[in-house]
Amino acid sequence: MKRKFLTNLTLLIFLNLLVKPFWVFGIDLTVQNTVGASEYGFYFSLLSFSLLLNIVQDMGIANYNNRNIARNHDLISKLLPNILILKLLLALAYFSISLTVAVIIGYHWIQIKLLLILLFNQFLNSMNLYFRSNISGLQMFRTDSLLSVTDRLLMIIICSILLWGNITSSPFRIEWFVYAQTAAYFITSVVILLIVLKHASFRKITIDFSVTQNMFKQSYPYALLGLLMVLYYRTDSVMLERILPDGKMQAGIYAQGFRILDAASMLGFLFAGILLPMFAKMIKQNENIWQLFRFSFLLLIIPSIIGAIALNFYRFEIMDLLYKAHADEAGTIFGVLMISFVFVSISIISGTLLTANGNIRKLNMIAIVSVVMNITLNLILIPCHQAMGSAVASMITQFFAALLQLVLLIKIFRFYPSTRVIIQFILFFSVLIVTGILVSHLSITWYYGFFLICITGSLTAFATRLLTFREIRESLL
Repeated sequence: MKRKFLTNLTLLIFLNLLVKPFWVFGIDLTVQNTVGASEYGFYFSLLSFSLLLNIVQDMGIANYNNRNIARNHDLISKLLPNILILKLLLALAYFSISLTVAVIIGYHWIQIKLLLILLFNQFLNSMNLYFRSNISGLQMFRTDSLLSVTDRLLMIIICSILLWGNITSSPFRIEWFVYAQTAAYFITSVVILLIVLKHASFRKITIDFSVTQNMFKQSYPYALLGLLMVLYYRTDSVMLERILPDGKMQAGIYAQGFRILDAASMLGFLFAGILLPMFAKMIKQNENIWQLFRFSFLLLIIPSIIGAIALNFYRFEIMDLLYKAHADEAGTIFGVLMISFVFVSISIISGTLLTANGNIRKLNMIAIVSVVMNITLNLILIPCHQAMGSAVASMITQFFAALLQLVLLIKIFRFYPSTRVIIQFILFFSVLIVTGILVSHLSITWYYGFFLICITGSLTAFATRLLTFREIRESLL
């Protein structure tokens, strides 16, 4: 099972590293530098708002569908028509609730016009994720890997033409960026649906409302978990834009620091997409999951720690390289948010196993406390520290959520860390910090120093035997 996980993960990461970094740093970043921090902050806060209630149109259906089809492939023909009807009804609820909340919190027509398109984009993306849950549930991980980058690849092509194709004499507008996403999501939806229909053998399409009702009852706890996680992950920029007089600008600066965290988190969630059906199948068959959990945990956490430390030592240089303005403010925010990424990574692996095991109620309790903590901290810190206050609030919340999930994991699965592993991690972390301090004082170009820290961290992970070449080799054979 480790071999299957590693080979599919390698393909998935390879494809995403080919496409998504260019999207994040070539397209998305260029758009922000082109339109300015304030205009991009306007878009970024609305995008975050569109994500806050996005779970209403999913209600945990994708996870429910993934887990059930992974256990019984024949269910796809029965579930597909029922879920499609349910998702259309939920989409109507998503639009209605989102627009109502938008009016209540004071959005004006100019904001609502762009928000409507972003809401439609989230509908298309939600359909894509649902269709892909069928493909991953069927264990077609290679196909799912290719589809995971299709929308971004299309966006890159469309936005590249708009940014550098000289097809218009008008300056690039943020609305064009949103329209490009609409086109890419729509084309991707059609492609994925055709693939799913090919593997769903329909003798007769029937709608069974008892199936829909039962599915809704089973999936709503997953929906609540998704909603709560988005609230404490995405509410920061919305609160910045609403609370501060220069909210658009502060949201834009926060977006500069947040961009790399968001890109890194995408890679983390790739782990979850592969691990969830694997964990679910192994738990059902009463297989030992410790080796797969340990292996996947270390494969994500070790690079997360290395990246967080290396990026923090050169946070200002990196922001100055990427952005035309506000590099100093964004650098401080970026450093704090990259520390958060370590805690996000812990939550991704721990939360995926707990979800596969059905411990949704306890995960929801953790998420509720995390949401309250995040909103409270934002209300306290934003007026005094602006975007930096949101970054600190996010870091504290992510640490708290990760810690509680680890405690829950240990309690349920008895995965107690050995003294040896604790010592290995302390040595690994200590060598990284010392290396960073020494290298940052050398008279060398910053990217050489960054590379040196990363190489030292990787070698230290093997030297302390947190990872071994033998384990990786056996996983590939």
